[in-house]
Amino acid sequence: MQKKYLQWLIFIVVLLVLLLVAILVSLSAGEVKITAGKLTEIFATKDSIEYTVLTRIRFPRIVLAVAVGGALSLSGAILQGIYRNPLVEPYTLGISGGAALGVAIVMVAGIQLHNYFILPFFGFAGALVTLFLVYSLSVRRAGLSMNSMLLIGVMVSFVASSAMMFLMSLTTADNIQNIVFWVMGSLDEPNSVLIKIAFWSAVAGLIISIFFARPLNALRLGEVKARHLGIDTGTTIKLLFVLSSVLTGIAVSVAGVIGFVGLVIPHLIRLIIGNDYRVLLLGSFLGGAIFLVLSDTLARTVIAPNELPIGVITGFAGGLVFIVVLSRSGSKYKMK
Repeated sequence: MQKKYLQWLIFIVVLLVLLLVAILVSLSAGEVKITAGKLTEIFATKDSIEYTVLTRIRFPRIVLAVAVGGALSLSGAILQGIYRNPLVEPYTLGISGGAALGVAIVMVAGIQLHNYFILPFFGFAGALVTLFLVYSLSVRRAGLSMNSMLLIGVMVSFVASSAMMFLMSLTTADNIQNIVFWVMGSLDEPNSVLIKIAFWSAVAGLIISIFFARPLNALRLGEVKARHLGIDTGTTIKLLFVLSSVLTGIAVSVAGVIGFVGLVIPHLIRLIIGNDYRVLLLGSFLGGAIFLVLSDTLARTVIAPNELPIGVITGFAGGLVFIVVLSRSGSKYKMK
């Protein structure tokens, strides 16, 4: 047991070091070149251009990347544990589709787009409406059906996407461009209040999820066996579903639809350290943060001074890594 805990500690420390390295790389990379050795000097000189670039542009993006990447990866780990299905991710349940539809409605209607809080508010509202709809349609007389919830979530996602395309067919070219850019994801958020909300919500979600580590471990055995171990599976699943949905809704409403984070990262962490949720939750959060910080760095430097949508980077990198890892692990990979 002590050897296992030591392995967990080493693994978390390694992830923290990698996150620090990713942050330093992100602070240094960009159109304005800044070496890591000069960071202390730049922060001490507050009237320089480099200081403005670091504090107004790069550091806020890093904080948002940590929040969004950590929240999406954590949500993916939780949902995969609830459904005992390795293909479930935060966007499978239609949460991203609902958020995107909410944003599309605002853009097409032209509702005060100069207000920084309008788009995130309607995006989060769309995610919550989707959450309520999926949950309501999944509840039967015998209780909550997990399989029905998964299928209904997929269908709701398709319906939301179709509704969004219908709105795009009725609006102007400028609105279509704005909707498409938002759907592809971006961490270029100028409002510091929204960044703080996203960050502290992600941290709070991580802390809350840790208290559910043992119930999630029990759910790996199935709901029946988990109940025999004294777990109130119905309440636990509902609370975890709401937690993961709220985290996803906040992330999507602030940064747009950023795919593959909630699917790929929990897989990688599970293959490296195992299925125990006492380490998997924190590992997934840190892994998602690292992945999105590096992805954002690539997104803003590959074709500088232009910027790629971060969803393009996560799609390419996440998809390729996922295929390679699964092809090498083969039949050794198991959720249980």
